[in-house]
Formats: sequence, C-alpha cells, structure tokens
Amino acid sequence: MLLVLATIIGAMHLFRLLLLPQIQSAFHLSEADTSAVRRVGILLVVILAYWAVVRLIEKRAIVELRFAPRGIVLGALSGAALISVTTLSLFAAGIYEVTAVRGLQSGLLGVGSVILIAAMLEEVMFRGVLFRMLENIWGTLPALWIQSLLFALPHLENVEGAGLVASLTTVISGMLIGAFWALVFVHTRNLWIVGVNHAAWNFAIILTGLPLSGLEDWRGLAPFESRYNGPDWLTGGAFGPENSALTIGVIVVCLVVLFHEARKRRLTIEV
Repeated sequence: MLLVLATIIGAMHLFRLLLLPQIQSAFHLSEADTSAVRRVGILLVVILAYWAVVRLIEKRAIVELRFAPRGIVLGALSGAALISVTTLSLFAAGIYEVTAVRGLQSGLLGVGSVILIAAMLEEVMFRGVLFRMLENIWGTLPALWIQSLLFALPHLENVEGAGLVASLTTVISGMLIGAFWALVFVHTRNLWIVGVNHAAWNFAIILTGLPLSGLEDWRGLAPFESRYNGPDWLTGGAFGPENSALTIGVIVVCLVVLFHEARKRRLTIEV
C-alpha cells in the first residue's frame, strides 16, 4: 500500500516539477493554459501511475477504472441531490439567505474542472488505494472507518481557530462522508462513479455561494451570494453545509441503507 501511494505521489511531483516546465517552455503556454495543462496532466499521471503499479503488483485487470457512462451520470446527479437536501431545505427555511444574484460566471468552468480533478485524486488515494487494500487485509468495516478518519483529519486545516465543538463536528461529518463514499465504491467498484459523485456534491455547494469544507476561495464566482443565520449546529458555521446536523442526519440514513444493502448482496468482505 505504501509503495503504491509513494509511486502515485512521486509520479505527480515528477510531472509538476520536471515535465510541466518543459511543456510550458516548448509550447509557450500562457498562465491560464499552464494551469489547465497542470490540472489535466496531474490527473492523467495519477491514473496512469495507479493503473501501472496495481497492474504490476496485484497482476489483475483494473476494473475500478472502467468507464461506466450510466453510472457516472447517476453518480453526479445523486451527489448534487444529496447535499441539496440540506442547502435547499435551509434556504427554504430562511436559515440560508440569498443576498445577491450574480448569474453564471465565466470562471465557473475552471472551478468545476479543479473540483472534479481534486475529487478524483482523493478517490484514487482514499478509496482506490487506502480503503481497497485495507479491506483486503482487515475486511470492509474496519477499512471503511480507518480510511474515513484519515480522510476527515486533513479537513481540520481548512478552518483556522475552530473551537473544540467545531473541530469535533468537522471530524465526525468528514468521517461519515468518507464512509459514505467508501460504501458507494463498495456498491459500484468504480472510481469514476465515486469521483463524480464527490465532485458534484462539492460543486453543488459552490453554486450556492456557501463555504465548501471551510474554503472561501470560490464564493465570489458563485451565481449567488449567500449568508447564513442561525446556530452553527444547523448552518454548519464557517465549515459550510457539510457540518450541518441536517447533512449528518442525511448521511447517517444513507450509510444505514447502503451498508444493509451491501451485506444483503454480500458485497462486503469479512476477514
């Protein structure tokens, strides 16, 4: 597992530090073009490194990278719909409030590509490598919660100065969301489906003008400018709707249903 992770991370840095400058120099790329090539190149290099290392070590077909158009569409729709249960409900209740309508911004396409690539990279690392390999050693349930904790902890860096309650809520919500995406992977065994589900979830938050996992970077490009009124346990506070009790409740219900169905269909691994 460590070898696979090291190879993937090493390939990504080699592209950024060695290959990308050569491409930029050879084709005289602008800053915007360089950024686009960087994003696409990193994703392609990571996918290729994952495919090559797993193929060499496990000596099997990489079925989790097969292209599944129907599943990808359903994954995107369900990802956006799930987080919208929280955001639309809280907008309807006046807890979230639209203060200005900007309309579609030209930079949204670039934001969408960044979010998709970031989501895919996380899915390759956490579900493709960490979860899948731990699952083969310890079984589905231990692997699910271990990778979920490791997925949640880095998100604490997104909100500086968060108090104990906010930090604990961030870890709990991050673990539950990470467990949810692991179970989506258990049901589909497809990284593209999980990746677009993850990306659509994130992009749906961006479109509302609310913080994404504590990040404020793209709020200015959202079609709407929004603010929230109410207690942090309901609004999610500075971390955004993912820390809302409503989101946590929705994800818990999804986990119960998905895990029950996985056990019923014998999709889980017990060691």
